[in-house]
Amino acid sequence: MGDDHGALQITVVVCMAPRSVGEWTLQLPASATVADALKACEAMSLLPQGGASAAVGIWGRQVALDCPLAQGDRVEVYRPLKVDPKVARRERFARQGARTTGLFARQRPGGKSGY
Repeated sequence: MGDDHGALQITVVVCMAPRSVGEWTLQLPASATVADALKACEAMSLLPQGGASAAVGIWGRQVALDCPLAQGDRVEVYRPLKVDPKVARRERFARQGARTTGLFARQRPGGKSGY
């Protein structure tokens, strides 16, 4: 590490499709930004539409592409959601019905309703 003064070790993680994750570990100069990290590993080209609608974050917090990087940062590229999680839950609940979800799914023999 003696000759790497000013070099940052960055990890870039991209979810290209459901259950498919790409991960790169990069050495970048100290003045690198999120955009530099994405260019270095060509991660955006792997996403549909060139990643035009993808959000970018560092350790789970959304940031702009011009955000500077620090040693050990994990740059994450997020795909847009296809379905709002609240809507998906409502639809799932409507299909299953009230008696087959949540507390009512497994009732103990002889137990009170809801326990």
